[in-house]
Amino acid sequence: MPGSVAIVGVGQTDHRSHRPDVNGREMIYEAVQRALLDCELSINHIDAIIIGNMDHFESINYVDTWSVEGSGAIMKPIMKVSTGGTTGASVAIAAYYHVASGLFDRVLAIGWEKNSESDTTGAIITCSDPVWDRFSYSGAIPSLATEASAYMNQYGVTQEDAARVTVRDRGNAVNNPHAHLRKPVSIHEVLASPMLAYPIKLLDICPRSDGAAAVIFASDGIAQRITPRPAWIKACSVRHTYTWFGDVDYKQGLVSLQRASAEAYLRAGIKSPADELDVAELYLPYSYAGLKWIEDLGFCARGEGAGFVEDGHTDIAGKIPVNPSGGVLSANCIGATALLRVGEAALQVMGKAGPRQIPDVKQALATGFGGCFWSDVLILGSGRP
Repeated sequence: MPGSVAIVGVGQTDHRSHRPDVNGREMIYEAVQRALLDCELSINHIDAIIIGNMDHFESINYVDTWSVEGSGAIMKPIMKVSTGGTTGASVAIAAYYHVASGLFDRVLAIGWEKNSESDTTGAIITCSDPVWDRFSYSGAIPSLATEASAYMNQYGVTQEDAARVTVRDRGNAVNNPHAHLRKPVSIHEVLASPMLAYPIKLLDICPRSDGAAAVIFASDGIAQRITPRPAWIKACSVRHTYTWFGDVDYKQGLVSLQRASAEAYLRAGIKSPADELDVAELYLPYSYAGLKWIEDLGFCARGEGAGFVEDGHTDIAGKIPVNPSGGVLSANCIGATALLRVGEAALQVMGKAGPRQIPDVKQALATGFGGCFWSDVLILGSGRP
């Protein structure tokens, strides 16, 4: 049996479209120092470090060794993890297992990205199959547009339905001082924004941000001495199901998320997620995911996502608040994006989310998305498992 593990500290930079004032190491350092300050530790207390980013985006190899002056990993064990958009969640899960194994008591997880210095589309194009995938999946947006179109055709979802997800998350971001985009938008503004790849418009899609996140994991017995209310890891699951974009069958839904969440719910003893979870920080890179993927998570039945959102169930005061931080539609430093979901969920459980805090959070869900429609899921709780 793995040992119980909790998150005890969370730090993140203020995410922006461009951070010319710092290099990558300095940006990482900001997040690490904020995480250490959050739980009143020093880097000397950290036993090991897990770090990840989209290294091929920025053409930086061996980020684990390149970044040690920022991460504090000098003379410490460090591991690099890179799994596409799921990198941040994979970093978190790797940190969890490093502690759960009994090898380390305090592990620092770091995700970061300087998108202003990268070529995201070029990197994604070159990782797709040149014969079968590249023509229709030339970057992130076309593959998501394919999913959105299939979903619209299957269930009669409209562009206005999807726009409500953007309106919700961008409105929530107003309460998050770290978010990249903090200006509320209306349904009309979303619908009037430029079309990128039908049906995805400019305000349907996430930004490209510079930023970093750091989360500190601690073992049972240590965690309680660091903070009075740790965020315990109740379950985690990884489903990197597909090899190529063309493997995805959109009519089945996001199978990787269905399977990862089902396993996580089973481990956490959750039978009715929308009733038993108090908040969800979901990796939603575009608005249509906020309809379709909540169905895959079991928040509502297939084809009912649009109505579930329109009825206010995912609002701050709703049945299952989604993305009180503003989510990925408000900040997207890719290597850190999924780790931010974990960190934000932990802050909710710890009661430290400030103006974006949901009252009395006992269980929170965080997800990661990326690669060839892969999914990671973590469930956090206030009670020691």
